Amino acid sequence: MQKQLIHFFGIFLFLAIGMHFSEWMSHPVEHLMALPSSGAYGLGMAHPLIFTVIAYLVVMLLIFLVKKIKNLF
Repeated sequence: MQKQLIHFFGIFLFLAIGMHFSEWMSHPVEHLMALPSSGAYGLGMAHPLIFTVIAYLVVMLLIFLVKKIKNLF
């Protein structure tokens, strides 16, 4: 369980910094305070978690597939 949480938060940080690098470097507090009024694809404040869950599921699916393929050989 702890390993999955580390993966989840790692993906979250990677996406947050990767997508909003200039905002995190220039004005991080204002960027966080503007989160309630954000509107990525109409998802509002929940968009970071929704995108992280989607990316997490994709990564876990890839890990699952790689393990299955390794078991075949």
